[in-house]
Amino acid sequence: MDSLLVRIKSRMFIHAHRKALHLLDGEYGSLVTGRSMDFEDLRSYVAGDEVRDIDWKATARHGATLVRRYTALRRQTVYFVLDTGRNMAARAADGERKSEVALAVVGVLGYLAVRHGDEVALLSGDAERTIRLPARSSEDHLERVLRSIDAAHSLDSPQSDLERTLRLVARTVRRRAIVVVVTDDATLGAEQTRLVRRLRAQHELVWVTVGDIDPLRFAGATAVDDGWQIPEALRTDRRLTAELTRSIDEEILDRQTTFDDLGVSHRRVGRVDDVVPSLLHLLKARSRA
Repeated sequence: MDSLLVRIKSRMFIHAHRKALHLLDGEYGSLVTGRSMDFEDLRSYVAGDEVRDIDWKATARHGATLVRRYTALRRQTVYFVLDTGRNMAARAADGERKSEVALAVVGVLGYLAVRHGDEVALLSGDAERTIRLPARSSEDHLERVLRSIDAAHSLDSPQSDLERTLRLVARTVRRRAIVVVVTDDATLGAEQTRLVRRLRAQHELVWVTVGDIDPLRFAGATAVDDGWQIPEALRTDRRLTAELTRSIDEEILDRQTTFDDLGVSHRRVGRVDDVVPSLLHLLKARSRA
C-alpha cells in the first residue's frame, strides 16, 4: 500500500527549483508566538546572541558581557480538527475531492510539526461519529492520522456537523495547543462563531477552508457524484451567472472578514497544488501579524 505521507512529501516543492519544505520550515515557528521565559543560567556572550538577552547588571558586576539562557520551549501539540461528514466528500473549487485537499493540508503541516519534534493529534467527526487519535511525534503516527482521514470521507458518511466537533474540542482539549481546523466552504452561524471565539482564547487557532467547486467554470462538473448538473440554458445565461459569481465572491469576503474580526488566521484553498503556497502565505501573514 502506497504511503500517503510519501505522496504529500513529493508535492512539497514550488517553482524556481527551490524546495517549499525549506521555506515552510522557516515560517513554521510563527504558528506559536513567544518563547520560554524560564531562566536557566548565565553564560558569556558570543557573536549572534540577542542583545535583549544580555544581563546588564550581571555584566557590570562580572566585568564581561553575560547573557541569560532560558530553558527550551516545551514540545507543542498540533490538533487537526476535521469535518469528516458528507460535505467533505464533494468536489473542491478546482474539481478535486475536498477530502484530497484536506489530506494535503494535514500532511504538510503535520510533517512540519513532526520534523520540529512537535506532536500531532486528530479530532474529527460528523453528526454521528467522532474520530480521535492521541498526540504522538513520529512519521508512522502521522501516516495513521492521514489514513484515518482518508478512510472517513465518503458520500455515505453522515451529515457534516462542524458545531458538534468544535464543541467537543472546546470541552476536551484542555492544554493549550495549536488547533488547525479544516472544513467545508460554509458560512459560520452564531453558535459556531461563539465557539470559534472561545477556541481562539483557549488555543492558537488556524482555520483552512476547502473551497466549493465553481459550477459555472467546469462544464459537466458536479459538486457531488450524483449526476446532477446545472442546465446548459442556465449556464449560458449571463445575468444569472454574473449574479451567482457576485454571490459567491460576497460570501467568501464575508467569511474572511469574520475571521479577521475574530483574530483567526484563515486561508481558503481550492486545489491540492495550491496547498503549499497557500500555507506559506498563511504562515507569513501570521508572522507579520
